[in-house]
Amino acid sequence: MQNFTLFAGRLGLSLIFILSGVGKIMAYHATSKLLIAHGLPPGLLPLVIFAELGGGLAVLCGLLTRWAAAGLFVYTLLAAMIFHNNFADHEEWINFMKNLAIAGGFLVLAVRGAGGLSLDAWRRYRKQKQKIFF
Repeated sequence: MQNFTLFAGRLGLSLIFILSGVGKIMAYHATSKLLIAHGLPPGLLPLVIFAELGGGLAVLCGLLTRWAAAGLFVYTLLAAMIFHNNFADHEEWINFMKNLAIAGGFLVLAVRGAGGLSLDAWRRYRKQKQKIFF
């Protein structure tokens, strides 16, 4: 049950980033303009897409989960501080708090790991199995 729960948590945390990364690819030019509007160079967009899509897929599959979760923890905090810092706007404040909640989930995942329903667990199993024979 614990492994399934960890998988469900990984699914919930990763979907927003996977879909957002795909959305940024589909609306590349518009997203570049958004970065510029916030004082960031548009050359960061490939890195942003990699973080969201690559990190999201890694968390979903449970591959290098602790590293991916730690990276998305930092990314989510930075996104909150850069894009949702107008606390006079109630919706921005809500988005800031949402990002903090998501970052907290990634922090727990970075400490706990992916669980048994993951590629990390499969890789550990394969490594232990090889030690038996050699």
